[in-house]
Amino acid sequence: MIYTIERIATLIGAHRFGKSNAGIGFVLTDSRSLCFPEETLFFAIKSERNDGHNYILELYRRGVRNFVVETVPGNSLADYPDANFLKVSDTRKALQRLAERHRDAFDIPIIGITGSNGKTMVKEWLYQLLSPQMTVTRSPRSYNSQIGVPLSVWLMNEHTQLGVFEAGISKQGEMQALRDIIQPTIAVLTNLGAAHRENFKSQEDKCREKLTLFNDAKVLVFNADDSVVTKVMAEKTYKGERLDWSRNSSSVAFYVKTTEKSETATNITYIYKGEESTYSLPFIDEASVVNSIICALICRYLGVDANTLNQRMQRLEPVAMRLEVKEGQRGCTLINDSYNSDINSLDIALDFMNRRPDHKERRRTLILSDIQQSGEKPAQLYREVSDLVNKRGVEKFIGIGPQLCSQQACIEMNDKNFFPSVSDFIHSETFTSLHDEVILLKGARNFGFDHLTELMVQKVHETTLEVNLNALVDNLNYYRSMMKPNTKLVCMIKADGYGAGAVEIAKTLQDHRVDYLAVAVADEGVTLRKNGITSSIMIMNPEMTAFKTMFDYDLEPEVYSFRLLEALIKAAEKEGITDYPVHIKLDTGMHRLGFDPETDIDQLIKRLHNQNALIPRSVFSHFVGADADTFDSFSRLQFDRFEQASTKLQAAFSHKILRHIDNSAGIEHFPDRQLDMCRLGLGLYGINPRTNAIINNVCTLKTTILQLRNVPTGDTVGYSRRGEITRDSVIAAIPIGYADGLNRHLGNRRAYCLVNGQKAPYVGNICMDVAMIDVTGIACKEGDSVEIFGDHLPVTTLSEILETIPYEVLTGISNRVNKVYFQD
Repeated sequence: MIYTIERIATLIGAHRFGKSNAGIGFVLTDSRSLCFPEETLFFAIKSERNDGHNYILELYRRGVRNFVVETVPGNSLADYPDANFLKVSDTRKALQRLAERHRDAFDIPIIGITGSNGKTMVKEWLYQLLSPQMTVTRSPRSYNSQIGVPLSVWLMNEHTQLGVFEAGISKQGEMQALRDIIQPTIAVLTNLGAAHRENFKSQEDKCREKLTLFNDAKVLVFNADDSVVTKVMAEKTYKGERLDWSRNSSSVAFYVKTTEKSETATNITYIYKGEESTYSLPFIDEASVVNSIICALICRYLGVDANTLNQRMQRLEPVAMRLEVKEGQRGCTLINDSYNSDINSLDIALDFMNRRPDHKERRRTLILSDIQQSGEKPAQLYREVSDLVNKRGVEKFIGIGPQLCSQQACIEMNDKNFFPSVSDFIHSETFTSLHDEVILLKGARNFGFDHLTELMVQKVHETTLEVNLNALVDNLNYYRSMMKPNTKLVCMIKADGYGAGAVEIAKTLQDHRVDYLAVAVADEGVTLRKNGITSSIMIMNPEMTAFKTMFDYDLEPEVYSFRLLEALIKAAEKEGITDYPVHIKLDTGMHRLGFDPETDIDQLIKRLHNQNALIPRSVFSHFVGADADTFDSFSRLQFDRFEQASTKLQAAFSHKILRHIDNSAGIEHFPDRQLDMCRLGLGLYGINPRTNAIINNVCTLKTTILQLRNVPTGDTVGYSRRGEITRDSVIAAIPIGYADGLNRHLGNRRAYCLVNGQKAPYVGNICMDVAMIDVTGIACKEGDSVEIFGDHLPVTTLSEILETIPYEVLTGISNRVNKVYFQD
């Protein structure tokens, strides 16, 4: 849907500067995601750490001509002669108002979904269940924030027959704006859960905030078995029809009579409008069961009969809510988004691929299946796809499906191939010729893309470390929220990103504009540079043999001694280098490395003044114990020493020298000592160093059951006969051992892993490549997944058993363990 710039100015109440005609089809808040500049309206949104106004000139040079701003650039007529600036008091609110007015144009059912968990799964399953009979526009991935919701609602067009949108909140007062934008006719609360509990006085307060979505909705969907929800519902008179569901009471709109689970499916018998019916769900986990009940209730309300619902439920596919980045065969990198295929999610996935730093060195390839239930005529749809892939820089296009084959003339690319099915593609020369490419797999599973992915992934060890990049960003923002807006941030990714893989971690952090990355040695920095990382990189333990390497790759070393300083000056002068940035380390009490702040500072200043090869970029020190209150008095002494020495160093130079001493624990515990910059280490990976609690789990170590064996009482398991069996047991062998990083001291029932959510202790000695676990009484089979640590078994549980710190467990994961990355 195209809006004139005049119409938009009216809708958002803006004062217009500029007179150029323009038709707007796209709205943009992130300059990195620009695709169609001629039809784009950029909202220059200010945040605590960034300002969209800073990117106006860059966007103008790239072809954008329409901007919503709070401040019109100086000399706008001269510098931006054919631009339109729509001036408003608050650009974020203007974006929300535009989406709200856009929503007003649609008199169709709109489903708004909120809750602590399950929002995305319910949204995607509703799409799968309802899209066969109507054209559905839904939130892309997890676009459920104050900015994500208006961007989602904007996607509705003349073909939309049903809207399904998520609404996510993290603090008081956020839901009203989202409710006004979505204006749901059907409002859904999935559950409350524990997320963001710290931002509300109580669960009741959080529930009240979420139920703001229910205001003025025609239909309200909620769990009547949740006492907090029913209590809050009773406090206020909601006008909408109450579609409550329950497993305990038959006096509700949707009564779940029985839930019967087999090994692979769940049969759910329910009563709706006095009629008893059953559907079969191809999942057995509790979250899927609950989410399916919500979906079933909404589908029945929207007119899906019981038989049709049962048929569609049986075909439900798992929701891969995160983009997976995997190492592929023959030097390829795979971005797997093969759980659905539609034009909006295609654009987001292409944007993700385009923003990867390594895309410039390798070809970008798209493998796309037919796009189903779009509501558009095929020729029009695939012309849009063609425009999109060309704008996003795709160099090779592979289309799979009868519709794409018939519309291949619409894809205007030189390197393109089309196949009726995945099987035809797999048996083609095109498939075998793929090498050294970044490949986006985007297609519905009914085309067999899961089999395609399996064939293309590099075959590796069955033990994998899953790295949730979304959680990493959440942790980054968690600590940023405690920091002063102007304080810079160094993110520690030494030891291969604390075992999570420094390259992918660095790509994510660079995308979120952290100020510095820090690694231990120069070789780690070189690896990052060779993988497209352009951010400033600090080397914490520079080797004297690596000076030339650091100069060649723009790596900034820490300097902690006069010996190192002299050698670095000499090396830089030999290369003809001047003003090379270095980071001065002071020893304020750690007594590990660093200049003495009392006896060395004058000599250090004198030496730095008597040369021009190096220039101090920052000065820093380490707290010995910011993680414990018992060290507070010593921390005060350390800070005083640092304050005196760093102030003296700064006074000796005219340029700004960044000062930093706060680490992850210090950011939280010593907010008054954040200074110019902070260093974020363990907290970035989801572990609060002060409480040992998990913030947002980043790493999950998983393996699989290789073999099950019945072992009678009295027998032993493993080397040295340490694993004595005291009852008839079922013992599972799993392909992980101390060579993978599973510490031997966890064996002999000192610790456990999780099999299908249940504790399975390690039996006997842990071997180099295999461990044995006791799965007696646990319903499991060979091939089932085993969680070593992760979302359900915190890594801190293992570190506490080992009487060590989480760092040791995380960094101990072997490089032979395959890493799989997820990102929304």
